[in-house]
Amino acid sequence: MPRAGILPRQAGAVRCDPVKGAVPEVLALVVVALVLAACGGRAKKADTPSRVEVGTVELKRGPVTHIAELPGRITPFETSDVRPQVGGVIVARRFTEGANVTAGQVLYEIEPAPFRAALDQAQAQLVSARASLVTAKAKADRYAGLVKVNGVAKQEYDDALAAEGEAQATVAQQAAAVQAARINLAWTSVRAPISGRVGASNLTVGALVTPGQATALTTIQRLDPIYVAVAEPAVDVLKLKTAMAAGAISTGTPGTVAVRLELEDGSSYPETGVLQFTDVTVDQATDGVTLKALFHNPGGVLLPGMFVEAKVPQGVEPDGLLAPEQGVQRDEKGLPTALVVGPGGRVEFRSIETGAEIGNQWLITKGLKPGDHLIVEGQLKVKPGDLVVDHPVTLGAGG
Repeated sequence: MPRAGILPRQAGAVRCDPVKGAVPEVLALVVVALVLAACGGRAKKADTPSRVEVGTVELKRGPVTHIAELPGRITPFETSDVRPQVGGVIVARRFTEGANVTAGQVLYEIEPAPFRAALDQAQAQLVSARASLVTAKAKADRYAGLVKVNGVAKQEYDDALAAEGEAQATVAQQAAAVQAARINLAWTSVRAPISGRVGASNLTVGALVTPGQATALTTIQRLDPIYVAVAEPAVDVLKLKTAMAAGAISTGTPGTVAVRLELEDGSSYPETGVLQFTDVTVDQATDGVTLKALFHNPGGVLLPGMFVEAKVPQGVEPDGLLAPEQGVQRDEKGLPTALVVGPGGRVEFRSIETGAEIGNQWLITKGLKPGDHLIVEGQLKVKPGDLVVDHPVTLGAGG
């Protein structure tokens, strides 16, 4: 029998030891609470997605200059093939091949002795003709007085007048012969007709030359200023004129349109040229229209025949929308697309249409509008519908 005052232990009852039993249970409750709090915190964080930071550019409308990048060749401003105007033997060459010469500078000397003798002869004949004129004039003057008193026949007086006129004509002829002989003598010094850079000499001292011969003695080319000749496809010219007629593009006139050059090594030519000439005929061989631009060439960098790429402004679109090429992507079909940051910071997908490429930007014709925040950095980290942090960026010149 149980002792008085002590209740029997029931099966399954938990013993509440005030020292040993309560502590483990309290610790268990604390651990459970901490675990639940931690899980709740993680769940709360998982419910709030993190935002990716992207770089954007706000699109704006403004004037857009359409520039055609056209292949071209350098051509000299002036060219002169130097040929002899009198015949003879070359006795001297007075220039250095490849040097700059000035107009009037002596390049070659042709043996002058025969031409000097011809000049002396012509001058002597002129003196004789003038002497004959003096005699003929004196006779005519004397007969003029005698005919009045019937001292000579009228016919004799007429003959004296005719002789005087013939003598005057002879003097004029001999004076012209002297001038011609003097010119021929001067032509024995072959001079540069223009200023420029002289090429190689095709003939040497001792060579026999003739007037107007097929072989030039040398060639002079004026290289400063210098021309750049390019051919623009006729279809592009037609499109430009159509846009001009519609009022979408305005152009300048030759003499005011600035042209830039890119050289064969990829560098930019420092001087800016001016469009001087636009042909009015389409070349049937190339189906192009020839344009000429004039450039200063003080350092002689541009040489005839050199290949260049000319950047020729075609006109200005007063209200165009440009997008940096960094923000324009291509889908699997090769069509242009773009991502923009929409309301609430969500990424939006846009199918777009582009026009001309202006530097490193695209002219947008459809799909984007002014005020759109075009994503130009971080496109690969986001997709349509994602929440992002819109961070404006500044691109380099032309971008």
